[in-house]
Parts: sequence; structure tokens; C-alpha cells
Amino acid sequence: MQARSALFDLYGDHLRPRGGRAPVAALVKLLAPLGIAPPAVRTAVSRMVRQGWLEPTRLTSGPGYSITPKAARRLDEAASRIYRTGRVTWDGRFDLLVLDAPSARRDRQRLAANLRYLGYGTLDEQTWVATRPAEDVDLLLSEAGVRFERFSAAHTAGTPGAMGLVRRAWDLAEIGRAYEQFVAEQRTLLTGVTARSGDEEAYAARFRLVHAWRTFLFRDPQLPPALLPERWPGIAAASFFDRHAARLRPAADRYVEQCLDGGHRTARQKGRQT
Repeated sequence: MQARSALFDLYGDHLRPRGGRAPVAALVKLLAPLGIAPPAVRTAVSRMVRQGWLEPTRLTSGPGYSITPKAARRLDEAASRIYRTGRVTWDGRFDLLVLDAPSARRDRQRLAANLRYLGYGTLDEQTWVATRPAEDVDLLLSEAGVRFERFSAAHTAGTPGAMGLVRRAWDLAEIGRAYEQFVAEQRTLLTGVTARSGDEEAYAARFRLVHAWRTFLFRDPQLPPALLPERWPGIAAASFFDRHAARLRPAADRYVEQCLDGGHRTARQKGRQT
């Protein structure tokens, strides 16, 4: 687990509901159970500041970092997809992008990852399609310096034809197998985490569960039910995730509060000493 990715998970799943800010000491402590060393946390924080995701802030417990408005939008959008708080609908139209792909391979890979995150699949290197328009796609392409044309398209072949287009843009069989593997791996890891487990153990297990589930934001476009195969594995995987994420939430919340309160206690102790 990379420190930068873990920080996104930490801010999105635990710190965003608590004001979106935390002291440096708490960030280090909250990522320690995941095997992430303090230098890696500080390096990742610095990188996220340069990229406009975090900004330094002064807290009563000492120096810390808070999310920027840009990060708040991304985290809120990610949370709605992770916990599926919004209803997936489809009006029968596709959002179609035709773009001039960057010449550098690294830039193409970064652009492709960002487009997939926004729910777009590729028909070829220049043509991308989604079942619903993403609000941030124009900004993404403009910031990347990519020339593009954007169309709203209706498929005249009806649902069967639309399903054929979807299968060209996404490998649904591979995504389905990934969901089945997710359940198998996480079931093994979660079996030993019970009501008798400590808060730190439950927090770490839940963190890894959410982290693994979050990878599907870059793989699964969350297609409308009318375009999904029968007995779609993503449905069972979502039920599995919801059940265990809810089961481990109280203990995870207690551990987060303990780590955040530790910084406040340190600050109060220093204040009394002065």
C-alpha cells in the first residue's frame, strides 16, 4: 500500500467527516498499523501539497494538513461511488470523447487512468465513451493540454446494440473475476477479526478492505443495471463490502478518535507546562 494512496483513503473515509484536517503526528500514527513508515507519510504529504490536494494548517495540537476544495470534491465523489449513495440511472445516451492522445507514454497512461476513474472506457486510443457525462472531464482534458471533441450520442440499435458497445469499451468478464477474487481474498483476511479483536486490528482490517474496494473506482464504470450481464458478481461483492465495512466501523472510529485525541492531549500538556 503506497503512502499517497493510503492518505487519500484516510482523508476520504475518516477525516473528511471530521473536518478534513489532522495534525502530522496523527497522520503518522493512523498509517502506522498499515506498515507505512513516518518518512513515507511525510514525503507523500509534501507531494500532495505540491499537487494541490492538501494545504498546511495550524491546529491547536500543532502543525497539520487539511484538504483543499479540489480534494473535497474528489473525495466526496469517491465516497458516493464507494458507498453507492447515488442511484445509477441511464437515459439511453452515451458521452463520447474524441481526443488527440499525448505523445509521451507516461502522459497517455496518466490520462487513461484519470478517464477510467471518471467512468470512461476506450474504443480505441483516441475514442472514449461513458454511459453518463462526468462533470470534471472538460477540466481534466484542458489541464492535461489535450485537444478534444465531445459528443452526446444515442445508440439507435437499442439495448442489445448498446450492450455490444459496452463490451467493446470494458472487459466485463475480467472485472467480474476481479470482484470474485476480492471477496475470496477479503473473506480470508476478515475471518479472524471478531468482536473480541482490538480497535487497532479492526481499524487496519477495515482500512485494507476499503483500500481494496477503492481500486474498483478505476476499473468498474458502475454501468446501469440494463447494461450489466446477468448474475453480475459486483452485486454480491458490494453486499459483502457493505456488511463488513459496517461491522468494523465502530471499532475503527474509536481508534481514529484515539489517535486524533492523542494530539490534543499532547497540546494540552504542553500548554500546562508553559
